[in-house]
Amino acid sequence: MSIRWAEDELATLHEMAEMYTPEQIAFRLKRRGYHRTVSAVKSKLQSLGYSARPTLDNYSCREIAKNLRLHSNTVRNWVKQGWLKAKKRSVHCYQVKSRDLKRFFKNPPQSIRTRISQIDPQVIRYLVG
Repeated sequence: MSIRWAEDELATLHEMAEMYTPEQIAFRLKRRGYHRTVSAVKSKLQSLGYSARPTLDNYSCREIAKNLRLHSNTVRNWVKQGWLKAKKRSVHCYQVKSRDLKRFFKNPPQSIRTRISQIDPQVIRYLVG
């Protein structure tokens, strides 16, 4: 049995749907006194026509590596070298904005330029939009 969504919850969901992940939305709903699971937030987003991935795409190193078919340490090293701008989320997790990823692919460092040029352009378009 599901609990009906309150108008305030739905307003919050509409407000945050394009900027936050379902995990972040569930956390913010909880702070406002509502208790929804991440899967409930994902389901409601889909039923309202939103994507589970926010418009302002943020990727983890693991997600980028998976799509590019690289080891996640490779992408993490790009961040540590300063080649790819990212925000540190935890000890081993960085968050990369799609605009920073786009900037990286447009002008990769000279030492890995040939490696980047061998990546499927469709995958890059998928990541950076």
